[in-house]
Parts: sequence; structure tokens; C-alpha cells
Amino acid sequence: MLEPGQAAPDFTLADDRGGTFKLSAHRGKPVVLEFYCEDDSGGCVIENQEFSALVPEFAAAGAEVVAISPQDIASHSKFSAKYGFRQPLLADPDLLAIKAYGLWAQKKLWGHEFMGVLRVTYLIGADGKVAGVFKASRIKGHAQKVLDATRHLTARPR
Repeated sequence: MLEPGQAAPDFTLADDRGGTFKLSAHRGKPVVLEFYCEDDSGGCVIENQEFSALVPEFAAAGAEVVAISPQDIASHSKFSAKYGFRQPLLADPDLLAIKAYGLWAQKKLWGHEFMGVLRVTYLIGADGKVAGVFKASRIKGHAQKVLDATRHLTARPR
């Protein structure tokens, strides 16, 4: 995984809204990269719903939120339409961003080992460097923790 202070790897991925997202095109403002495991799975539904509910507050802090997983655009479009997510869902079936951010790893669930996406959110500063790394050990409240850090990052000194 990347550490705070490191340059955030650039990437361009298609989104569920018919466009593309290029990280470097958003330089000058913070970007939240929410990496999640799989469309329409229990924890990922909750995580994306919480980020979606907070999108207006992230925007008020000057930050953009995008969610990234390995499923394709068709899957993302269906998932987003079902729940009405406000944040774009970026498709990374070739694992370009997922691997660049060190999040493709061996996982273990109920005794089975498999390769998958680690549930981590990166806060990228306006300068294009990693400003925060948030492992989602508890899904509920994860988005709020990232929002609090985003507000701290963007707070102007008095």
C-alpha cells in the first residue's frame, strides 16, 4: 500500500455515467478514492451508501469522491441505479489502479484463500500526493472518518 506523502499514481478509468475519470485532471483539489471489493455485496452496499450520503459534505469541503472496484461498467451501472449512488463508480477490470495502489492481495474468508481487493480509501491532496490512508476495518462510520480527515486537510488556517 502507499503511504502518506507519496505521489498518487495517475490512472484513467471508465465510469458508470458514460465518461472517464483521470486522476491528474483533478489536481488542485482533494480526491477521495474509495476502493471496494464487489458490486452489490453486503459490506460494499453499506460502504457506498455511506459515501453517497456524504457526497454533498465532501463537495462542500472541496473534494470529489469516486469508488473503484474490478467489476465492469455494466455491473457498476446496475449497482448504482439500484441504490442511487451520487459518486461515480469506476471500472478497473484490468486492476490498473487497484494494483498501482497496492490493493490486490491474498485474502482469507471462512477458511478460503483468494485474491481480491483490500477495502481501503485513499485521500489524495490537491498536490497529487497521498494525504491519508484509511483501512475500512469497520464499514459503518468509515466514510465519516474519511470526511473528517478531508475537512481537516482543507481547513484554512485562521
